[in-house]
Amino acid sequence: MKDSIVVTAGLTKRYGPNTAVDGVQMSVAAGEIYGFLGPNGAGKTTTLRMLVGLIRPSSGTATVLGRPPGDPAAVRRIGVLIEGPGFYPYLSGRDNLRVLAKYRALGRAEVEEALDRVGLAGRADDKFRTYSLGMKQRLGVGAALLGHPDLLILDEPTNGLDPQGMAEMRELITTLAADGHTVLLSSHMLSEVQEICDRVGVISGGKLIVESTVAELRGASSLLLRAEPLELALPAVRRVVGDRAALLTVGGIRIESAVEAAPAIARAVVAAGADLLELRIDEKSLEEVFFEMTQLEAAK
Repeated sequence: MKDSIVVTAGLTKRYGPNTAVDGVQMSVAAGEIYGFLGPNGAGKTTTLRMLVGLIRPSSGTATVLGRPPGDPAAVRRIGVLIEGPGFYPYLSGRDNLRVLAKYRALGRAEVEEALDRVGLAGRADDKFRTYSLGMKQRLGVGAALLGHPDLLILDEPTNGLDPQGMAEMRELITTLAADGHTVLLSSHMLSEVQEICDRVGVISGGKLIVESTVAELRGASSLLLRAEPLELALPAVRRVVGDRAALLTVGGIRIESAVEAAPAIARAVVAAGADLLELRIDEKSLEEVFFEMTQLEAAK
């Protein structure tokens, strides 16, 4: 794996007797899109706020770009959108970004570049209060892009968007990663994470319960076969792949075998006198994996 630019060890945040984040140990590699996945209230935003120095951890450590959270040398290289964008409603999108750029001693060219990157150049002179939710989110990402940050930390960037807005935001994030930005993306939208993230960390009840690639979490694919009658199809399938590799389920016959076995399976089913209705690759969705993991964690 590439060099890690975000590393935490035992990162914990308590509010009185309540523990919001409990011993999180995670790493984000340079150049990847890292999905920080969990339900609302799981501790995602609290963790991100600690990483950028907005709140202090109760215990544990974190480094971001080789520096402690909040260190000015690191802050200059981070773009952040946490808990939604906050802008002056009576100013235009362009003027809002100019205010932020002025605070950071950045030129107007940076503002125009950011507006163009997030697709708001044509609406830049409209007041922020007239923007749709999707436009507001994109302006928030534009603000995070000021100064060409190495790391983008985006907290639920598709929250509240319609399907088209979500698709546009996913496309923007993948483009930013392709251009060399590292993206740490928190989300409770499993489909979003599955489509664009290289690796994910799953957090539940303040604890990071797993950190892996999406492919590893979903596991190996299997085959799903539907045929009639099943009493003819099932023995035929088992003669090809073995008794333990073919299981009868509600949806048909689940076959734990490589996809290369599919032609032989199809021929065996037809030769046995059964009608082959469907034979396809069946993969677990990230949603299925997530619910399995969180249910196991809750049962402990």
